[in-house]
Amino acid sequence: MNDLSRENLLLKITNFLDEIGIKYRFTAINEDTFLPGLKIDKGELLIDENKLKYVGDILHEAGHIALLPPEIRNDLSGSLENQPEPEGTEMAVIAWTYAACKAIPIPTAIVIHNEGYKGTAESIIKNFDEGHYFGVPILQWLGMTNEKKSILKSDQLVFPKMSFWVRK
Repeated sequence: MNDLSRENLLLKITNFLDEIGIKYRFTAINEDTFLPGLKIDKGELLIDENKLKYVGDILHEAGHIALLPPEIRNDLSGSLENQPEPEGTEMAVIAWTYAACKAIPIPTAIVIHNEGYKGTAESIIKNFDEGHYFGVPILQWLGMTNEKKSILKSDQLVFPKMSFWVRK
């Protein structure tokens, strides 16, 4: 049986971030942040374990970093809710997060939880599990995955599998 303790989930998520090249650091955060215990500093995800409310929020914020254009990723600081992002980025991040949960693997509800998705988490997970995705066309446009197997060559990966995790 999988160990779903906070410590084990944190280890699984940070190991995944190490594998895909998203920088993070454990440190005290002395100001209020949009997501408790998380902040971005020069493209690095800062994590305050004492203030972190949901361990899965780490993966969601990492998705925002991963989808940023490389020319601005390392200069980003502060909270992402104050940064200009192209329309649809939040939907693409949710799709990225779903794929990451499948790849790690951890239960999707660890990241897509009702506290962060205006009470729609169960519906989002159910729809994704049934193959009714949103945000995937943006990931496909970025070359990170493919949406429909029927139009692809046999060697191409289909969502939730990813060709790469960090935008090039």
